Amino acid sequence: MNRSLFPIVTLLVALTLGVGCSSKKEDPKKTTSTSEAKPKGVPTVGFVQTIQDATIDEARQGFIDALKDRGFSDSAGTVKIDYQNANGDQATLGLIIEKFIADKVTCIAANTTVAMIASLQRTKTIPIFMMVGPAPSINNLMEKDSLGRPIAPRNLSGVYETLAYIDSSIALIKRVFPSPKRIGVIFNSSEQNSVNAMGRLREQCKANSITLIEKPINSTAEAQTAVQSILAEKIDLFFALPDNFVFASFEVIYKETIAKKVPIVTSEEGLVKRGALIAYGADFYQWGYQAGKSAAEFLETRDLVGIPLRTVEVRKLVHNPETAKIFNFTPPPDSKPIK
Repeated sequence: MNRSLFPIVTLLVALTLGVGCSSKKEDPKKTTSTSEAKPKGVPTVGFVQTIQDATIDEARQGFIDALKDRGFSDSAGTVKIDYQNANGDQATLGLIIEKFIADKVTCIAANTTVAMIASLQRTKTIPIFMMVGPAPSINNLMEKDSLGRPIAPRNLSGVYETLAYIDSSIALIKRVFPSPKRIGVIFNSSEQNSVNAMGRLREQCKANSITLIEKPINSTAEAQTAVQSILAEKIDLFFALPDNFVFASFEVIYKETIAKKVPIVTSEEGLVKRGALIAYGADFYQWGYQAGKSAAEFLETRDLVGIPLRTVEVRKLVHNPETAKIFNFTPPPDSKPIK
């Protein structure tokens, strides 16, 4: 071997061994939320979405538009957005996040509760911007500060909602339907957010003398049979919970309920666009936009300090005019027809 090349070859071997022996796991001693952020160059946002769904896609578009409005555009080359969809598969979701960590993305955008929890389970250093999910306290994700007081995870920001949407949905149902007696609902029994929401829904129904006909499901394939079973019990209306399985199977739910002339009430504007009768709830596009504004703040400074978790700001009372015609339903005067 040419002796002049020996130091170079030695260096290459050392680098190769270093890469081959490196672990994908993060150093648990790291505590600063910006330690993984790239200090220079074009930032990379790893955007992870749990399922492919038209309603949840609205939040993603809002997030992207907010970044663009603040000067971070993928097409202009001022940010790289690595969009990945797990399509409902937990193993795929984990692999997506692990790849983001290996790629040292500047931050992670987590669209829906499941994506947010999976991200938090795998990184304590990369900033995570949540959307379409509840407060971390609802899913027992709180940490403790030096004085033992509960705080949100240090690398978590973005926008959340509380379970108050259950209360406002029951109030809306009582407002627009005379003496509702029986409400049907399906939910993903493996999704902690849905389990928590169902607890609140049971409490509210009991307090208002409403019988809740519920069916837990383990996959979207079970949605049709579950809805048919509920409809057989002569419900007055169906409540579409903001649940990943409900989002993914909503067209099936709508087909079955409309055939039996049972209206759907929900807490999400996006589901009203897809056929639900009425909702007072979060605008998913604006939810994503609000989260995107927080992410843009971080990208400008690469410092998460001073960018707190925020509650979702935009809620609307909306109805679907075409569905209203089917049920001869007169919406409240303050309800806006969905576009």
